[in-house]
Amino acid sequence: MPKDSSIKSVLIIGSGPIIIGQACEFDYSGSQAALSLKDEGIEVSIINSNPATIMTDKVIADHVYLRPLTCESIETILQEQKIDAVLPTMGGQTALNLCKEAEERGIWAKYGVKVIGVDVAAIEKTENREEFRQLMIDIGIGVARSKIANSFLEGKEAAQEIGFPLVIRPSYTLGGTGGGFVHKKEEFDAALSRGLQASPTHEVLVEQAVLGWKEFELELLRDNKDNVIIICSIENFDPMGIHTGDSITVAPAMTLSDRCYQDMRNQAIRMMRAIGNFAGGCNVQFSVNPADESIIAIEINPRVSRSSALASKATGYPIAKIAAKLAIGYNLDEIENQITKTTSAYFEPTLDYVIVKVPRWNFDKFKGANKELGLQMKSVGEVMGIGRTFIEALQKAAQSLEIGRAGLGADGRQNRNLEEIMKGLEHPSWNRLFLIKDAMSLGVPMESIRKVTLIDKWFLVQIQELVTLEQELKRYSLNNIPKDFFVTLKQKGFSDVQIAWLLGNVTEDDVYNRRKELGIKRVYKMVDTCAAEFPAQTPYYYSTFEFENESVVSDKKKIIVLGSGPNRIGQGIEFDYSCVHGLLAAKECGYESIMINCNPETVSTDFNMADKLYFEPVFWEHVREIIDHEKPEGVIVQLGGQTALKMAEKLHEHGIKIIGTSFNDMDIAEDRGRFSDLLKDLGIPYPKYGVAESAEEAIEVAHQVGYPVLVRPSYVLGGQGMSIVINDDDLEKAVVKLLGDLPGNRVLIDHFLDRAEEAESDSICDGEDVHIVGMMEHIEPAGIHSGDSSAVLPPFNLSENVIRQMEEYTEKLAKALNVRGLLNIQFAIKDQKVYVIEANPRASRTVPFIAKAYDVPYINIAAKVMLGASKLKDFQIVRKLEGYAIKEPVFSFDKFPDVDKQLGPEMKSTGEAIRFIRNLEDPYFVKLYKEKSMYLSK
Repeated sequence: MPKDSSIKSVLIIGSGPIIIGQACEFDYSGSQAALSLKDEGIEVSIINSNPATIMTDKVIADHVYLRPLTCESIETILQEQKIDAVLPTMGGQTALNLCKEAEERGIWAKYGVKVIGVDVAAIEKTENREEFRQLMIDIGIGVARSKIANSFLEGKEAAQEIGFPLVIRPSYTLGGTGGGFVHKKEEFDAALSRGLQASPTHEVLVEQAVLGWKEFELELLRDNKDNVIIICSIENFDPMGIHTGDSITVAPAMTLSDRCYQDMRNQAIRMMRAIGNFAGGCNVQFSVNPADESIIAIEINPRVSRSSALASKATGYPIAKIAAKLAIGYNLDEIENQITKTTSAYFEPTLDYVIVKVPRWNFDKFKGANKELGLQMKSVGEVMGIGRTFIEALQKAAQSLEIGRAGLGADGRQNRNLEEIMKGLEHPSWNRLFLIKDAMSLGVPMESIRKVTLIDKWFLVQIQELVTLEQELKRYSLNNIPKDFFVTLKQKGFSDVQIAWLLGNVTEDDVYNRRKELGIKRVYKMVDTCAAEFPAQTPYYYSTFEFENESVVSDKKKIIVLGSGPNRIGQGIEFDYSCVHGLLAAKECGYESIMINCNPETVSTDFNMADKLYFEPVFWEHVREIIDHEKPEGVIVQLGGQTALKMAEKLHEHGIKIIGTSFNDMDIAEDRGRFSDLLKDLGIPYPKYGVAESAEEAIEVAHQVGYPVLVRPSYVLGGQGMSIVINDDDLEKAVVKLLGDLPGNRVLIDHFLDRAEEAESDSICDGEDVHIVGMMEHIEPAGIHSGDSSAVLPPFNLSENVIRQMEEYTEKLAKALNVRGLLNIQFAIKDQKVYVIEANPRASRTVPFIAKAYDVPYINIAAKVMLGASKLKDFQIVRKLEGYAIKEPVFSFDKFPDVDKQLGPEMKSTGEAIRFIRNLEDPYFVKLYKEKSMYLSK
């Protein structure tokens, strides 16, 4: 069936600000769907309140509405635009819920808008726990024993009938919000109350807990002819009991028998057909009893899910892109395979490699949080490793996490406290994967680990093999390792750093040079969806240690953009936005653009964003070998946040050109001591400061600069480890902790300007001219991290004198730091005097916000300046903001109900929204301004 010719314009509903449970995987899906529809000549409008995403950029859609995700906003758009259809399946649960509400209010019918990609009835069937349970029973699919409850009394009766342990699953929530396991009768009342309050319909499912069963997901696509294909099978490394967003996951499934897989596949297809007659994507979760492989259904999501982005990156099959085409009428056999360009999309991908996803947590930001993993999702991001084997992919994923690990162990970070290890295995948290390896290294029997973790033995055998290889390696020195054994180590994912640590007395460079002498180097394989059965046209690669290399180097001039790695608090989707624009700018300047990143949620790792994508850890060894292979003109580190910036020193040491601001100038800004010295030379006011390498020195400095003081390490992101202290005792505790966490580092002690206002500027410098991108005034005072502050663009209450000082200092610093590209400066203002707190010569968290507010492609301009292709005077910059734009931070404290929600110098927000106001009489602004007055008067 050809596409529906009546659909000429489509509205895509986004997912709003990033929160735990709904992150940038929906930015990826929405962006891909929008581009897919535009390819078909359809006019695309997007509603999303998130300014940090590429989805809300004009390169993605014809019309972007940065408005709150409400029915009122939807109706305003429908009055302004002739919209034929709405696609609500790309914006997570937020979009589905909004679509359903608009349907119930009669908005779609009133404006003649067709819902595509899902039946509204299907949303109800899948989200209403009782309807879903009954439907599964009707079509012969197994489910856990359960009972619906709409009141406290009904919940108690259900628990009594089913027996413990139980699961409480609230209806219409996201990321497991409000849900959890109840092991004992004494815990039930509080858990039931929490679940009922979390559900917008005051409804929970009280369900038998199948703890220890295995968990699997299937990603499906269906067309208008009712053809259904399975794109990917995903197996959870962790058994039932941990939210799938917090589980390590593996694709394809590793431990399923073919009989069980075929049974699961058939059940998933039956489930998708039963929930409604729609064309689009679907995610189904199952649980399997390891004793007899009996299957029960956990849930079905009639939309692109968190795992769809992972499945797309794992297989190379662009699920959202194809789902969008199915939604407008095409059938699978009518759509071109995006990878081979010679076959149709009506096929099920085959993998000749393994992918492993490992979540990334930020418990350090939530002091006092319960770190044990359970039904409620707590991770803030994820990484994906690709390898020829499970263990190679797992080690690459561990290297990608940016928690100081060089792989799965063998890096000096082993926990040797057996009591702690066994407790950590029984009560899983962020580090259980590493504790399994530590336990094996200490001789704990594999069966003991299996009994306490209930992780399938197959996975444990793989990790045990690493321990065996480590023991064998210790028998050798670097010069007498047999070549075959060296190759085996690399094929099992061991990094050069790990090998150096195990050998002792050798460096990473020594190991690298030795294996090059032996001719052991990475080759690059294509992600081609069909196990090399058909030639792939898509330049999407991963590395391994074999013989045939599939990444052919062109003779074009090349630029590598280093990505930002896993999302975490302090470094989120806004850096991926910047990376995507860097790639586009490099292409426009005639370069071959190459992306290195390991985050499966992002648009930068879409197969068609860069000319070449290396899905690899942003980890020195991997980056170095890609540079050796591709020989680029230079590397852009300014756009990938602290992840990419940390690579600058290594690049500089190895003579690799850094595009834009040099390493030395970036280092001046990052090293708090050098930076303060520069400010002194320039005559720019800054808070009094000192440097300390011990608690005693810190107390001496604090007495010189005066309390209160701000304590912080050099080279931090998102305020990591910062605190404000007011006496010697608190200072000593803070410094001892910092020096313990950051051995060899220095601690900066700044006088804290109490009750000062805070503001910031973003600018672009080309070496001659400085253009101030935007100035923002914070609502909250200095002392609250800028990422957690509400900020107003342009400033609304700063005097001309203050603004003039900010402009002067911005220009002085940009030129003194020899900035080529972007610069962000944080200011504190007290008694009309402006102090510079810090400067970051890179893309900041706020540039995407300002670019959207002013409707100016600032990252594109900055990237072209960095590349030396343009000067600022080449651009005609016209700002379009009428009134003001407010950056609203969004928090995920509901996932950590017991933590301290007090804001301070360490960032805690997970995302942001943008709100436009015409004038300062706006009720929202008036309320915010009252809060500011209250803060400053405290």
